[in-house]
Amino acid sequence: MAPQPERVLEKRDDVGPRGILYPERRSELGSLVRLGPSGDLAPFVGHYWIITWDLRGHPPQTQETLPHPSVHIALEFGRSGIYGVVKGRFTRVIEGKGKVFGIKFRPGGFYPFLRSPVSRLTNRIVPLGNLFGTAGDALASSVLAKRSERAMVAVAEDFLRRQAPQRDSMADKIGHIVEQIAADRTITRVEIAAKQSGVSVRSLQRLFARYVGVSPKWVINRHRLHEVVDRLAKGETVDWTQLAFELGYFDQAHFIKDFKAIIGRTPGEYRSR
Repeated sequence: MAPQPERVLEKRDDVGPRGILYPERRSELGSLVRLGPSGDLAPFVGHYWIITWDLRGHPPQTQETLPHPSVHIALEFGRSGIYGVVKGRFTRVIEGKGKVFGIKFRPGGFYPFLRSPVSRLTNRIVPLGNLFGTAGDALASSVLAKRSERAMVAVAEDFLRRQAPQRDSMADKIGHIVEQIAADRTITRVEIAAKQSGVSVRSLQRLFARYVGVSPKWVINRHRLHEVVDRLAKGETVDWTQLAFELGYFDQAHFIKDFKAIIGRTPGEYRSR
């Protein structure tokens, strides 16, 4: 794949992406930067992210997130890997001083690199060398050695281009369906998503397993749960019965049970913390 003219990179410091649990825990001693991909890689990559922290002299901090339906490559000395979609919540304790450079792939965007069902990666962390060989093993040191964010992105993009990913029309379609689910809160059931996309429920389930790594039902539930967490974080007064109905649950008890199973607390307990 020939390099294309570089797209203007978007930079947003200290912006909390959707899915952060307990946003008040975010350390004032760290930062988050997100940068957009160049045009030729935009069909595959959602954005690059760089997290840095310096907690020397401070206690360790626990960060929790509700991951999106995306595969990530995370580069960190001693901890690099390909992170498949995490179906539960993701917890990480940070301490000392550190930096992580990440590549967040679009839903379906990692399939052209893996070239096999993305469900193989679900709930797994796979060493880069398992897929990309010695070049993957060396990627973290090559990227993290650079001083500027733009230089780190340039190294990562050069690596991705050398993998020669080919656009897959079905991966593009599935990615678009995931975007629709995220944007349209009326999509509360798989049958609705299947009808809007013009495929059968069974076909949609099979395609999601291949290109996204999780089921369409999981994607719907996760995006609706992101909405709930955002509303609670903003301190909104919530009518739980009405909210459960809006999210496609049969009753309030079912919604609260699902929320607690994933978050670890009931909605009321989460809001109070």
